[in-house]
Amino acid sequence: MQAEPSRYRGMLQGFALTVEEEGMRGLAKGWAPTCVGYSLQGLCKFGLYEVFKLRYADMLGPERAYLWRTSLYLAASASAEFFADIALSPMEAVKVRIQTQPGYANTLRVAVPKMYLEEGLWAFYKGVAPLWMRQIPYTMMKFACFERTLEALYAYVVPKPRSECSKPEQLGVTFVAGYIAGIFCAIVSHPADSVVSVLNKEKGSSAMEVLKKLGFIGVWKGLFARILMIGTLTALQWFIYDSVKVYFRLPRPPPPEMPASLKEGFFFK
Repeated sequence: MQAEPSRYRGMLQGFALTVEEEGMRGLAKGWAPTCVGYSLQGLCKFGLYEVFKLRYADMLGPERAYLWRTSLYLAASASAEFFADIALSPMEAVKVRIQTQPGYANTLRVAVPKMYLEEGLWAFYKGVAPLWMRQIPYTMMKFACFERTLEALYAYVVPKPRSECSKPEQLGVTFVAGYIAGIFCAIVSHPADSVVSVLNKEKGSSAMEVLKKLGFIGVWKGLFARILMIGTLTALQWFIYDSVKVYFRLPRPPPPEMPASLKEGFFFK
């Protein structure tokens, strides 16, 4: 829909056209670079987020870390995503080339050497700047919105404290918070996603040229399909991530509470 809006006019019509022309295999085209790229990105994103969050919290101290926790989540997630996108960029370029250029290549092992021979190493990193434009706001929203939504759900929706909830109940709250975060993620990152899709399809184009070509309306094409995909994807990511922590008995800190020193300050006021 982003790369050829005249042919793919809507989500259902796009599904039907893809299956008609390429069969069910057409819907799975580009699965290998997607699997490799997003595995590397997820490793860096979730792993480095935990590292940066702890590091920045230590730098701020407990009181400011609590009072500025939204800014802390935003800074930690942006830092993690910067490095995660460097890991993702080559596979994202391959995936888009396979999906949007019929006949170019059907597999990862065919596409990679062909792209390298034609354009060199630049073929795999020319989309990294718009990828940062797409993924950094997306990840900032993903982590900050998830953390604050989770906090709000336990404070105002769930009828008992987290410590009294069973593990399945806690994972259910995680899934809901993840889906809500995913909806906002899709909206803030969609214009840059449209630019990345067209940029990796067309040789020799710059991000600004693609942005001018698409226009304001063009960058929002396919938003509903992206909300469905990203909402579900984000919810499952958080659910699986939390489930792995439960299974391996890894630390799962509860939503942040006001430090005792701040409580005393508020009490005396």
